[in-house]
Amino acid sequence: MADLLYFTGTMDCGKSTLALQMDHNHKARGRLGRIFTSHDRAGESRLSSRLGLEAAAIEVRPDFDFWQYVVGELTHGGRIDYVVCDEAQFYQPEQVEQLARLVDELQIDVFCFGILTDFRAMLFPGSARLVELADRMELLQVEALCWCGERATHNARTVAGEMVTEGEQLVVGDMENPDNVVETAYEVLCRRHHRRRLTAARARATLSPEVLPFGGAV
Repeated sequence: MADLLYFTGTMDCGKSTLALQMDHNHKARGRLGRIFTSHDRAGESRLSSRLGLEAAAIEVRPDFDFWQYVVGELTHGGRIDYVVCDEAQFYQPEQVEQLARLVDELQIDVFCFGILTDFRAMLFPGSARLVELADRMELLQVEALCWCGERATHNARTVAGEMVTEGEQLVVGDMENPDNVVETAYEVLCRRHHRRRLTAARARATLSPEVLPFGGAV
């Protein structure tokens, strides 16, 4: 029986790396699949990992129809045993429903990868629908860490160096350099420091060096 699986975690926990590995493993067993993504850091129609791995992918825009695409491929003699869907949090709820239909009616395995919540600590619509429909949800075991050394559980957005909790849900930003004080940037925080809006840059500016990096006195 095919499954709809959702692999999730915060930013920087290896989701895209696992997605690429999943595709590799299934190809190595003679299975044929497709890779989908949305708003990848490497640009349109690419699935990339921060480790430097990259693969071609099909860009999922809001009007993309998974069911129509797969049925069209199969009708024209194509073969699809599985699909890998990265950045699934950006998918529309109806697109997630289309993925579930691929599993139930065509017996195609669907492996989704994404983050649960946005910078406001609110569920992405795509992730919410995946939580509701997935046969199984897997929390990735590679833990991203807050600047204090605790397990990161929240994604934070900063603008001009200050954490913000309002604005558009989707804004491209810099994860590699969260101390960027001009452009929009992102970093991962534990719940305590997300609630206090205490980013790594603010911690360095306001805390004594003796309490860094673990923030025991915060």
